[in-house]
Amino acid sequence: MPPPFEKAVNSKLQKPKSIKEVPIYLIKLLGEFFGHLFYIIKLVWETNPWILLAMLFFALINGVIPAANSIVAASVLNTLAGVLTGTTTSFEPVIYLLVIQFSLIFVSGISGHIEGIVTNIAGELVSNHIKTKIMIKAKDIDLSDFDRPSFYEKLENASREAQNRPIMILRSTFELISSIISICIFIAVLSAIHPLASIVVFALAIPTGIISFVYRRRNFRYIRGHSKERRQLNYYSGVITDKNIVKEVKIFGLSGMFISRYKAVFKDYFKGLKKLFISEGAWNVGFSLLSAAVNCVLFLYVAYGVFKGSFLVGDYSLYTGALNSVANGAARLIRIVVVIYEGTLFIDNLIDFMNQEKTIVPKNEKGLPVEKGIPHTIEFKGVSFSYPGSDKKVLDNINITISGGESVVLVGLNGAGKTTLIKLITRLYDPTEGTILFDGKDIREYDVAQLYSVFGIIFQDFGKYALSTTENIAIGDLDKEFDEESVTEAAKMSSADDFISKLPDGYNTPLTRVFEENGTELSIGQWQKLSVARAFYGKNDILILDEPTASLDAIAEQEIFTKFDELRTGRTAIFVSHRLSSATTADKIIVIDGGSIAEVGNHRALMDKKGTYYELFSTQAKRYIESDAESGDENKNENKFENPHIRKEHHHEAQTPGNPPHKH
Repeated sequence: MPPPFEKAVNSKLQKPKSIKEVPIYLIKLLGEFFGHLFYIIKLVWETNPWILLAMLFFALINGVIPAANSIVAASVLNTLAGVLTGTTTSFEPVIYLLVIQFSLIFVSGISGHIEGIVTNIAGELVSNHIKTKIMIKAKDIDLSDFDRPSFYEKLENASREAQNRPIMILRSTFELISSIISICIFIAVLSAIHPLASIVVFALAIPTGIISFVYRRRNFRYIRGHSKERRQLNYYSGVITDKNIVKEVKIFGLSGMFISRYKAVFKDYFKGLKKLFISEGAWNVGFSLLSAAVNCVLFLYVAYGVFKGSFLVGDYSLYTGALNSVANGAARLIRIVVVIYEGTLFIDNLIDFMNQEKTIVPKNEKGLPVEKGIPHTIEFKGVSFSYPGSDKKVLDNINITISGGESVVLVGLNGAGKTTLIKLITRLYDPTEGTILFDGKDIREYDVAQLYSVFGIIFQDFGKYALSTTENIAIGDLDKEFDEESVTEAAKMSSADDFISKLPDGYNTPLTRVFEENGTELSIGQWQKLSVARAFYGKNDILILDEPTASLDAIAEQEIFTKFDELRTGRTAIFVSHRLSSATTADKIIVIDGGSIAEVGNHRALMDKKGTYYELFSTQAKRYIESDAESGDENKNENKFENPHIRKEHHHEAQTPGNPPHKH
């Protein structure tokens, strides 16, 4: 048998180092146990107080009726025996007893069905309440937490336990009350045989209880310690049925690989569980045999008493039933306590998740309000940043100012740190070093919700929501009073109106086929136009587009940027784009290289400098010319670009890589 005092998984409890520390350890363990139990009771009370009251009522009924039924059944047998022997001449007492017995059976049956209904309803309500709490908590959790594997472990554990663990623990708690009531009644009955009978039965249940406690804790430690494997199992099974990648899975024949990996992970994961199951079962079988032998002796003792005339015939049924009830009740009592204990260990996952601290908060208790409707200035002072759990600096000593009303383009190779810079600007993260000033004040001093409302942002990994077309656009500004005309206008400005008008239900068409049979799947380019429409729909002070047109053709891209130039008047606009055509009209170009600022300036100044930006732009322009030359337009392009970076002034912005000529 494993040692009873193992290291507590959940936290502050450590196994005692000496025998003197055992009492303190046990007190803390009990304190933790009841603390978690009260937490569960609080969750159920928050859901609806009637659930607790109803479960308490059924616990009392379930505790009294079995014992009362056994006593009445024994009385019926004794009365019938009296009739047979002639000591009782009237059958009327038997009728009264049978009425009582069947009334108890009727009440027990009806009570059981009603309790089942109440438990099912309560389970759904409590599960919904906890899932809602998890969603509300997740809403406020820092983005940086999503970069930590430990966070996903907490989230997976909390979500898994939310389904039925709390109501199961509470139901077990009230079963415990029922068992205690029944056992107390049966102990009183057994006192007529011998005072030691109950003690012997209880003594036999203790080893089984110890085994259960030890193995429940071991089981908890194993499951919690193998959260990664469970996530892998969910991932591998989910990949096969993920509609977003099922095409690639089929074409590349990936199903076999993921199924094999699923089987391999499960084999290792199950190996440890199987060992625990067999070990615990072996101990329980041994003690069950011992318990059966002792019960056999006690049954013989009662039977001999009936034979000698010390007990009535009905007493045999009562006393042996009481022995069984106390033995089973004691085992059940310990089993229930173990289930509750195990449940409180697992519910610690939920407590851990709900206690996750938020760090993206105002420096002061009440954040500063953000003035809206004005151009905003953003200044980086010695800002460096590393993602959680990593010492590598994604951004290093950034010093840059984005003035109010400026249009700024962030340029750099993949992984240079452009998107990370945007996450810092919007305070999705706080810098590891340095300070970001927003309108001259530390960005951490502002109310976070008000700060977020200033930004209209479209990320490169924008959301594709299972909502209607209109709703997918309107989420660009939920604080704004819904205006159907503004939705249509935003769609026109992003060139999305062309394909939306051809959808089966126009702007009311449900997108994706997750929920609706008549849902429509859009192409990635159509989704991108829709995401850009979100930015046009909102009236935010700062517009940020992170690769907003990566999946669009050059003509559609140019149309959007032309509209955006009109829209951003008086606002600060920040773009991230690999197509450098968007940079030619910007007030400021910030070139990021390896997490540092390499160059800052407008298109003409940076081209004259012939540095990193010149190299990127010229390379892109050269590839464009060569592509056109291959399609038979070489002469035309030679007229257009005598030199990739020297062009006629009135065509300065028009002839850029990836875009046709146009006038501003």
